[in-house]
Amino acid sequence: MGPFLHFMPGGSLHNINSTELTHKLYDIYGPIVRIDSMFSKDAIVLLYDAESAGIILRNENNMPIRISFKSLSYYRQKYKKSENDRTDRPTGLVSDHGELWKSFRSAVNPVLLQPKTIRLYSSALEEVATDMVERLRSLRDENNRIRGQFDQEMNLWSLESIGVVALGNRLNCFDSNLQDDSPVKRLIECVHQMFVLSNELDLKPSIWTYVSTPLFRKTMKMYEEQENLTKYFIKKALDDIKMNKSKSDDEKPVLEKLLDINEEYAYIMASDMLVAGVDTTSNTMSATLYLMAINQDKQQKLREEVMSKNGKRSYLRACIKEAMRILPVVSGNMRRTTKEYNILGYHIPENVDIAFAHQHLSMMEKYYPRPTEFIPERWLTNKSDPLYYGNAHPFANSPFGFGIRSCIGRRIAELEVETFLSKIVENFQVEWSGSSPRVEQTSINYFKGPFNFIFKDL
Repeated sequence: MGPFLHFMPGGSLHNINSTELTHKLYDIYGPIVRIDSMFSKDAIVLLYDAESAGIILRNENNMPIRISFKSLSYYRQKYKKSENDRTDRPTGLVSDHGELWKSFRSAVNPVLLQPKTIRLYSSALEEVATDMVERLRSLRDENNRIRGQFDQEMNLWSLESIGVVALGNRLNCFDSNLQDDSPVKRLIECVHQMFVLSNELDLKPSIWTYVSTPLFRKTMKMYEEQENLTKYFIKKALDDIKMNKSKSDDEKPVLEKLLDINEEYAYIMASDMLVAGVDTTSNTMSATLYLMAINQDKQQKLREEVMSKNGKRSYLRACIKEAMRILPVVSGNMRRTTKEYNILGYHIPENVDIAFAHQHLSMMEKYYPRPTEFIPERWLTNKSDPLYYGNAHPFANSPFGFGIRSCIGRRIAELEVETFLSKIVENFQVEWSGSSPRVEQTSINYFKGPFNFIFKDL
């Protein structure tokens, strides 16, 4: 489709949000849609077919190219690099590709993807979750609703959680005297603005690759502020590490473990964790709590498992998986093809950007029976049950991506949400009263207000 006229006033796609656009394109054009290049935006193919997604993702799994956050890549690779910088200097797992990315990823994988390694942070995350429960308790009004901005509270929890894992110390996000201009709140606002601004630059028509627009300059300034803030927290953590050399290898934070491998990687990875681990995890938590609140029978079943203290967390994990199927924080996955494909009767050449609409796929009846219903049992039932998740195509649902370019922080995010959700249902009966929340799609899906949660003491 030649897109320009469609998006103009009076056009069929004018002034609709990203979620509506995804659904409308499927309804009009079917399982494969090509949107031609527009201004500085490359052409992109949207794919709504799980089997086709699997073909491409499996064949692009050596050193896959995932084009995302182009403006952030530009900032790190060009805007901030001086003429004296090495050409082989890494900039991050999001912005790097090829051998440079492969070396970086191979070095950090053992630290960040080993379940046994991540489980070592369980007690620290439980301490954060306990403190957050007490904070929520103190923030309730006479109707057991949270005073203030609930999404901001979830951001404070997620930043505090990722801080203890990445840096090994508490960032004091729950300090009652925390000012709006404090480094903690400034970083949270920076992260939010990064996703919003990158959505404007990277996903919408713009001429910033040719002309330095006001939005471009604002975004570069935001990236710079984020970089300075993460350096501030990393420096504090390094000072603590120097003063506390007695920790065993098991007790070391991610930053210290990576310092033992490669100092450059350590700085970059710690910085990226503080950014990527805030809005994504907080919105996942909000969405999961909402689904638990409107499905009281599932919440009670989860509570019984948690309160039993028998160590089994199968239903807990099933609840989180089902929440990420219905309300994922990321709408899909991306690849740039490195070879030619024949997909659904269409020829896709090399060097084409493909977007896999996993959020759309995961809500299709043909993949998940009763897709709009919150049914954690589908992840636990046996193969003879029509609801059994294994009957769905493996590429219909992919909240953390696929293969060697999948989310490096998956294990950490899962542990954070498991720990906090357990503490919540152990202490509160979570209810919802009022209209449904809005979900705003930018670079990630934002779970927006009104936040009609009610937290009743058990």
